[in-house]
Amino acid sequence: MIVTLKPEVNSNQAHELGKELEAFVISENGNFILITPNKTKKLDEKYASFVLSAVPFDDDIQLASRKYKSETRTVQLSDQITIGGNSGNTVVIAGPCSVESEEQIEQAAQLCVKLGIGILRAGAYKPRTSPYTFQGMGLDGLKLLDKMRSKYGLKIITEIRDSTHVNEVIEYADILQIGAKAMYDHGILKSCGKSNKPVLLKRGFGTTLQEFVQSAEFILSGGNMNVMLCERGIRTFETKTRFTLDLCGVAYLKQYTNLPVILDPSHAIGYAYGVPDLARACVAMGIDGLLVETHPNPAVAKSDASQQLNFDEFTVLYKSLGAVATSVSRKIV
Repeated sequence: MIVTLKPEVNSNQAHELGKELEAFVISENGNFILITPNKTKKLDEKYASFVLSAVPFDDDIQLASRKYKSETRTVQLSDQITIGGNSGNTVVIAGPCSVESEEQIEQAAQLCVKLGIGILRAGAYKPRTSPYTFQGMGLDGLKLLDKMRSKYGLKIITEIRDSTHVNEVIEYADILQIGAKAMYDHGILKSCGKSNKPVLLKRGFGTTLQEFVQSAEFILSGGNMNVMLCERGIRTFETKTRFTLDLCGVAYLKQYTNLPVILDPSHAIGYAYGVPDLARACVAMGIDGLLVETHPNPAVAKSDASQQLNFDEFTVLYKSLGAVATSVSRKIV
């Protein structure tokens, strides 16, 4: 149950009520909000003098539910970049899988500027399947991303691999990415909940939609409402593609949750040949954002080489997206 307290309720009163109801206490739009495990239809009448409204829920999707907040939440990155809300934007996020060198990441930054893309992606800490593969440049990679932000005016999204460096990423990034392998890491989720920085939460490849949105609730219930959901493919019986992009799940997320939805076709298919067609299909879903990997020379990429588009391929793709977006009453930014 989500209980919105009256404006005159102060912080001490809100937290005392939170203790009594065993509730999370957050502040949203100037009001204190209690999120309780109570799933009954009514709140005890003794709390009536404090309560503005109380919305019961049948499950643990609460703050992310359209039943609580019907419009899509807005994530404001700058005056030029708005994700979600009623902006009508499909925001493109582009860059290589990993920061590999200053020359490589600067080339990617220059491509973004050339095409008018405002958000650069690249990983500094990489959660790899094998311990013998490239693990990322770590703090040095974050500093290179910070340099590109300062030099080119770009916003930066990069991944938190585990809780050992969560504060470093919070310090350097504009958007905190929680990857599929870290989606269940409560240390990361709770740390991001204490930050006010936007969070891109990726769906685990063996995760149900219920579990996915419940992970988002960990961040929301910590007080950070700037959460975006990213579908990047789930593991099915199919072996010819890396994963299977769940567009049915995207339809569910758009219908029942109030969080902006981002799609990642690169990780879904795992092969560059299919990324352009899949990306256009994603945009046709009327999504809030698109995440695509591009590298100056994918053949020598240190991670995910097979799925990254070269700059020419990405440019052709990017220029084709506008017409698709227009057909579903959206615009590419």
